[in-house]
Amino acid sequence: MQFKDYDANKIADKLKQVLEFEAKYGENTTSKGWKKWCNDINYRRNEWQWRQNLANWNSKHNTNNY
Repeated sequence: MQFKDYDANKIADKLKQVLEFEAKYGENTTSKGWKKWCNDINYRRNEWQWRQNLANWNSKHNTNNY
């Protein structure tokens, strides 16, 4: 599976939402992370890769037999 970036309009909408949140409540670690995600394609690519690796690991090691 290959990384496919999100639509630029959706990213811009999320960034606007984050900036409105920060104007109302102030900056916090979550909003800082979202801003970085919105502004850095490498950050989004790395986050995507991390989720893929986590899913792959779980598919191989999850032994829940309910």
